[in-house]
Amino acid sequence: MPFYDYIYDTMDKSSDTLYENSLKRKEETPNVVHLTHLTTPESIYHLRFGFASLASKPYSSAWYLWLLWPVTLWSMVLTRIYRRTFVVERNRFHQLRLQTWAIPKYGIQYRLKWQKESVNNMIEEAVLEAEEKGASGEELNRYGEVYVKKHPQLKVKLVDGSSLAVAVLLNSIPKGTTQVLLRGNLTKVAFAVAFALCQKGIQVTVLREDEYEKLDKSLGTKSEGKLVTSKSYSSCKVWLVGDDLTEEEQRKANKGTLFIPFSQLPPKKLRKGCFYHTTPAMQTPTALENVDSCENWLPRRVMSVWRIAGILHAVEGWEEHECGYTMSNIDKVWEACLKHGFQPLKVPTQSKS
Repeated sequence: MPFYDYIYDTMDKSSDTLYENSLKRKEETPNVVHLTHLTTPESIYHLRFGFASLASKPYSSAWYLWLLWPVTLWSMVLTRIYRRTFVVERNRFHQLRLQTWAIPKYGIQYRLKWQKESVNNMIEEAVLEAEEKGASGEELNRYGEVYVKKHPQLKVKLVDGSSLAVAVLLNSIPKGTTQVLLRGNLTKVAFAVAFALCQKGIQVTVLREDEYEKLDKSLGTKSEGKLVTSKSYSSCKVWLVGDDLTEEEQRKANKGTLFIPFSQLPPKKLRKGCFYHTTPAMQTPTALENVDSCENWLPRRVMSVWRIAGILHAVEGWEEHECGYTMSNIDKVWEACLKHGFQPLKVPTQSKS
């Protein structure tokens, strides 16, 4: 209660009783859990319990956060001690209760081999906790198949969101495009996008021989002769890029090139004369409540497809897992997404600028 209401005895008499009753309320059971992790040590300030002003804006580095390095260092120590996921956001979508859980690990730790077991154990514990709480859908940043095989009795459905990521990428490529350049670490999404583009008659150009061999082995005759290798960086105006894109490669792109990331992390924007689309994401409908912070570098009320996929899975009542190397029907997922009010983002173009 306000301090002066207490001093002058003007507060509601039922306040103490209401407070005590609220403490007895049962913990809210989520229908959907989105599992994420910290990106950098400073990213903790961009969470709701950090600074509300930072959380309400897309993530970016700020010089004044370096002044808080003692607090940042202490938070890193806490993440080492507190080895459990914690709730960072609660939302509602119609009748669904949504929660975002963060794993106390940083982005760089996911790339370290000696951290693999620790990260996997935390994810497994989060999956089992979601199962215990009765969640009906959970999104993972990894393929997640190992957890399904280890716990075949799971009722919670694991969703990596790959099918929706592919759908968004296909609908982000400007109409009339006849060829794209594919560059970056080849993931489940990259293979699926390459296959879908070849089936649509769009030429997929690959720069590196090892990447071409992996794609050719996976697609085989299904590539319809549309998968080619090239040493030229100037032939394509649309680049689908992943985590391994180098600065040197970016600088070789023609002016006006459109970079569309298929990875979860965006490339550095090095070229002023080129255009950069967001990582796979969509505009959320007004029915999604309590959206008062930004998801990483995305604008307000824009949500990553990996997070949306779990919501769709729950609201549509789909019973299958989408993890490992399995993938849901791309057209079905895209149509369901539009039906529930999620809208594609505008692709940056020359005419818009």
